[in-house]
Amino acid sequence: MIRMLHKMGIKSGHMYTAGAVSIAASIASWMMSRNYEMAGVDRADRWGIFVGQWAPTFFALGVALRIEETHADVEEQPKTEMFDRASGGVRERAPAGT
Repeated sequence: MIRMLHKMGIKSGHMYTAGAVSIAASIASWMMSRNYEMAGVDRADRWGIFVGQWAPTFFALGVALRIEETHADVEEQPKTEMFDRASGGVRERAPAGT
């Protein structure tokens, strides 16, 4: 799912922004429910908590997308040559883990 979101062009910054907006929306919905509805503070608390629970999900998706962005950058790099000081020439970089 994370790879699909990454391919769709959604960046980690978008998810971090959505998390911050969710926190602001949580506060706003709590205040509006408390001030404009006659249902009492209990209902306002429920609205605030409901919207506030989205923030951790957005932040977690942001972290996962950041990992995917970093991983995708490493995978997309072509094999580069690196200077071999011992022989004075260049050699091909060995794949990771060998």
